[in-house]
Amino acid sequence: MSVSQFNLPDVGEGLTEAEIVSWKVKPGDHVEVNDVIVEIETAKSLVELPCPFAGVVQTLLVDEGTTVDVGTPIIAVRTGDGGGSAPAPGSAGVVGGPAEDMVPTPPAPEAGPEGERQAVLVGYGPRTTAAKRRARKTAEPAVAAAAPVAPVAEPEPVAPVAEPEPVAAPAERVSVLAKPPVRKLAKDLGVDLAAVVPTGPHGTISRDDVQAAVAAPAPTAAPSPTPSGTGWNGLPRQERVAIRSVRKATARAVTTSAFSAPHVTEFVTVDVTRTMKLVDRLRDSREFRDVKLSPLAVLAKAVCIAARRTPDVNARWDETAGEIVLQRYVNLGIAAATPRGLVVPNVKDADRLPLRELAVAINQLAATAREGRTPPEDMLGGTISITNVGVFGVDTGTPILPPGEAAIVAFGAVRKQPWVHKDQVKPRWVTTLALSFDHRLVDGEQGSRFLADLAALLEDPGNALVWS
Repeated sequence: MSVSQFNLPDVGEGLTEAEIVSWKVKPGDHVEVNDVIVEIETAKSLVELPCPFAGVVQTLLVDEGTTVDVGTPIIAVRTGDGGGSAPAPGSAGVVGGPAEDMVPTPPAPEAGPEGERQAVLVGYGPRTTAAKRRARKTAEPAVAAAAPVAPVAEPEPVAPVAEPEPVAAPAERVSVLAKPPVRKLAKDLGVDLAAVVPTGPHGTISRDDVQAAVAAPAPTAAPSPTPSGTGWNGLPRQERVAIRSVRKATARAVTTSAFSAPHVTEFVTVDVTRTMKLVDRLRDSREFRDVKLSPLAVLAKAVCIAARRTPDVNARWDETAGEIVLQRYVNLGIAAATPRGLVVPNVKDADRLPLRELAVAINQLAATAREGRTPPEDMLGGTISITNVGVFGVDTGTPILPPGEAAIVAFGAVRKQPWVHKDQVKPRWVTTLALSFDHRLVDGEQGSRFLADLAALLEDPGNALVWS
């Protein structure tokens, strides 16, 4: 009999850590190959992990609610007597001692019984750092969170003012090696370059070093006392919630995008009465009877058509290669507000889908996102996006670009308003569109032309017959 460890894998989205949300097994349970044993939460979605071997659960090595790094052992399973399948290649270590003494060692690739193909997950490796527990929600401040006290070399009393000042001398600041764009980024983010640890060649500070300094926890003074009493709905007046998962990823993405891509936003107000009539007619048609059709689907189709006429809005800036990548396909991102935060999954090759299939794909994308089960591949490779702020009754906004994309369209609320139509003021369905774009890739001319095309398609959907 032997004991196999299952290490937290990289599920294919390049994650570095994940939180153990819930265990589907307990010690003593028997598991088969590919049985779901745990649900984890990454920065993008909830993922169920299958077991790569069969046996009896010996120990759950990580508690629920704990965040661990990729490669950390999370469960130990007893396999033996010829009844357990061999672990997946590189997935775990197999030893004979107690679970707490186990050291994972990658086994050689091995076929299962009777040539059975084993489940393969990537990213299992030796544990590199200790598990990090999520901060507990509490109304009382933790005394241990006070800033560390500097060590005193001599026991003799010394006045606090005699301590060396932590501020770097001017000579030290002059010796900092960083390119002008990196210095500007540091200035915009309020980062002191003298305090940044360089990782570039010859001690040069890179953009990643600055971003890492922003993400690193800064030493702070002891937290202020939590106000006593109750707040809204009888809840504590203050509550601290750990920044994790989707919220952490969103914060990192929008900060990177805002300070790396020069944003420009333009607006146009459109009479979409004909689009609303088209949606009503299609809903009653046989082809769309079983499909939830909304004006968003028509806008999505319009974005795909207009992007072909102005391909700059669908391009990508490759800083490393010094190239502009022209993408002649549309992976259309749809921003979705979920209980876990904002996610932007995308419909692959949306420009090739007829309106009905595009509406179905958008509905499925939104439903999966709300459940927190967006597959990692749906979050990658977006080329242009839409955010539908109108569902909240908002007229428009100035959205931040998803990293790597050249443009994003904000779709405002569709309202009945007085509008001049054929020289008469009539009630018409009106909305406002906003387009944010990366000015490195898209000039004002291209952005305006693309936005005008969107307006023309929504004002008269018949234009699609001429342009597509």
